[in-house]
Amino acid sequence: MPPTAPCVVAPLAAGDAGEALTVQYAAYLAEARRYGTTEIPPLRETVAELAADLERPDVRAFGAWAGARLIGSVRLRGDRVGTGTGCAELARYSVAPDAQGHGVGRALLERAHAELAAGDVTWLVTGARSEENLRLYRRAGYEETGRLVDSAGVELLRLERPAPGS
Repeated sequence: MPPTAPCVVAPLAAGDAGEALTVQYAAYLAEARRYGTTEIPPLRETVAELAADLERPDVRAFGAWAGARLIGSVRLRGDRVGTGTGCAELARYSVAPDAQGHGVGRALLERAHAELAAGDVTWLVTGARSEENLRLYRRAGYEETGRLVDSAGVELLRLERPAPGS
């Protein structure tokens, strides 16, 4: 069932790590089933690791909230973001399964992209067979720039997007 309250996107803090990890696990379990492994890195992350990532000065993290419930999150990692010379990783992009298809992911992407200046580039990796993800990323302007295999043996696509005005 979709969230009943409007989605509000706001910064995440280390205190949100437990909720963010719950959403991340739920979202990435579908990917684990698709690829036949639970060894994918987002399912191996701990609350302590996520909280530490949220406290890094080069990480900007955002959550999508439906009332008091966190329904999605994303992290933007890069130390020169917003300078016009930055290159940032869009990481651990997650939307709760029951909230998918309702614009939550789009809202998170838009918020992360709002951190960028003309000249900045964002990049991400996603599973080569994750068609829903690929459609969303391509609509947002991402293009494939390479392929790799992660530690779980999953084929990934690397996608990049220059900030508008670049």
